Amino acid sequence: MSRTPVLIAARRTPIGTAGHGFADLTVTDLAAPVLRSVHETVRESGIDADVDDVVLGNCLGPGGDPARVAALRAGLGVEVPGVTVDRQCGSGLDAVMQAVTRVRAGDDDLLLAGGVESASTAPWRFWPPVGDAEPVRYTRAPFAPPEFPDPDMGVAADDLARKLGIGRERQDAYAARSHALAAASDFSAEIVPIGGIERDQRIRAGMTAERLARLRPSFTADGTSTAGNSCGISDGAAALAVTTEERAAGVPAVRVLGCAVAGADPALPGLAPAPAIAKLLRRTGFAISDLGIVEITEAFAAVVLAVADELGIDESRICPQGGAIAMGHPWGASGAILLVRLASQMLAHDGPELGLAACAIGGGQGIAMLVEKVA
Repeated sequence: MSRTPVLIAARRTPIGTAGHGFADLTVTDLAAPVLRSVHETVRESGIDADVDDVVLGNCLGPGGDPARVAALRAGLGVEVPGVTVDRQCGSGLDAVMQAVTRVRAGDDDLLLAGGVESASTAPWRFWPPVGDAEPVRYTRAPFAPPEFPDPDMGVAADDLARKLGIGRERQDAYAARSHALAAASDFSAEIVPIGGIERDQRIRAGMTAERLARLRPSFTADGTSTAGNSCGISDGAAALAVTTEERAAGVPAVRVLGCAVAGADPALPGLAPAPAIAKLLRRTGFAISDLGIVEITEAFAAVVLAVADELGIDESRICPQGGAIAMGHPWGASGAILLVRLASQMLAHDGPELGLAACAIGGGQGIAMLVEKVA
C-alpha cells in the first residue's frame, strides 16, 4: 500500500476576537466541534479506518492534554488517544507534520490533526521570584534563555522592518489588501459555526491604507507596526484528517510533498520562515516560481514582506484571500488554519496545483509544508 500522506476534510471555526464572541469558550469547547465535523466528513466519504490518534497544537492552554480532552468531548470514543504539541505559533502546523510523518512511516493510517487556541481563557503564568523579589506575572513563557535576545514579537517586527527598510506605507498597503481580499471571500464551506457565530469577527471591508495610516505605532515609539498592520489576538481551532492517498482514493485531497523546520536569530524571529521554506524547496526539488499559493501567517505585515523579499515571492501569490491581519491569529491554531485555507483554495475549481504554508515562531524558528492537489 502506498504510504503517501494526504490531507482531507479540512475544517475550522470562525476566528473570534479575544474577549468577544468566544470569550467564555475553552480550548476544548473550540476544538471538539471541529474534530467532530472532520470525523463525520471522513465517515461520510466512505473511509472506514479507525482514528489512531488526535494531534493538536496549542500554546497557552490550561495543561491536561487538551487534545485528549477534546477528542473525548467530540465523541470519538475512549479508545482514541490524543497528544498536544507546542511549537508556539507553529504548533498547529507542527501537529499536522507529526501526523504526516506517522502516516508516511506506516505507524498509523488515520489521524486527526490541527490546532486550537483560546486567548480569552488562557491562564496567566507566574514566574518564581529570585531572592526576595516578588513573583512576576507574564502572558507568555520565555522564547529563549537569558543569554539570548527574547523580544516580544511586535518589538521584533519593528526591528525587522527597520533593519530591512520595510516602510510604514508598504506595510499599511499590505494590510489593506489583506482586509479587502478577506472581505471579498466566502469561507463558509470550511467553517464549523460555534455558538451562533458563523463568520470571522475581525475582517473590516472598509479598511483602506489611508485609514490605516492614521494609527499610531503599537510596540516601539518610532516603530511601524500598528494595530492595523498587525494581527489581532484571537480564539479559534482548525483540524484536518491525515491518511494515505490510497485509502482516500476518490476523496478531495491535497498530497503532502514535504515539511521542514529551521532555526534562526531569536532577535529577528519574523525572518525564520525563509530558511525553513528554502530547506523544504531544496528537499523537494521545487522552486518559488512553482508555487501557486503561499500562505504565511500574517502576524505582522513586516514579517510577510520580509520573507517575500528574502525569497523573491510574488506578493500576489501570498494569502490571496487575505490572512491573519484581517482574520486574526489564534496562535496554536494558525498553522492548521493555513492548511485549511490552502485546501479550500486548491480544491476549488481551477485551483492551483502547488501550495505552501509557513509560520514564523517566537525564539527564532520557522516551519513550512508543501502540498499538491490530488488529481
